Amino acid sequence: MARSKSSAGWLKEHFDDYYVNKAKQEGWRSRAIYKLQEIDEKDHLFKPGMVVIDLGAAPGGWSQWTSHKVGSKGEVFALDILPVEPFAGVTFIQGDFQEDEVFQNLIDSLGGREVDLVMSDMAPNMSGNPGVDIPRAMYLVELSVDLADQVLKTGGDLLMKVFQGEGYDALLKDLKQKYQTVITRKPKASRPRSKEIYVLARRKL
Repeated sequence: MARSKSSAGWLKEHFDDYYVNKAKQEGWRSRAIYKLQEIDEKDHLFKPGMVVIDLGAAPGGWSQWTSHKVGSKGEVFALDILPVEPFAGVTFIQGDFQEDEVFQNLIDSLGGREVDLVMSDMAPNMSGNPGVDIPRAMYLVELSVDLADQVLKTGGDLLMKVFQGEGYDALLKDLKQKYQTVITRKPKASRPRSKEIYVLARRKL
């Protein structure tokens, strides 16, 4: 079956992408690492020895950057529905975060550790229909917020990919009641046409 023009166009854009090529040259697993790197350089997310949860981790770029930053005394717990080739310093859990059993597996893996940072680059498979996509994306955001409510230590941070739309204002209002500061970031590596932004909630109350 021949590829559609739209998928062929996406492939060309992908392989012509500056950040895709840069990631290959520098040995990172995905272009998404540059989104996290820019936010980290601006907001100083990581310190050695931190405990971090990475939701929507595949193919592992964010976990790769994080394990590099938190060092041998830090710990990264990564979760995704897709398999991720393991590497040192990261505990990987494969499964759908929307399922209670997978959620509990993550909690059990923490072994009672308090978490310094919960981050999520999760997104649903987009249909192109905002009336379907935005609620599904917001549901994943709500699950991330719920996890942070349970495991994040006082003073900890939450970083999430969010698509602006229905529920966005209510999300910000909720986070501002739980965290000292709530800011948004649109990294250069985030494609301009994408409606994604990153919400960073700092210093849990």
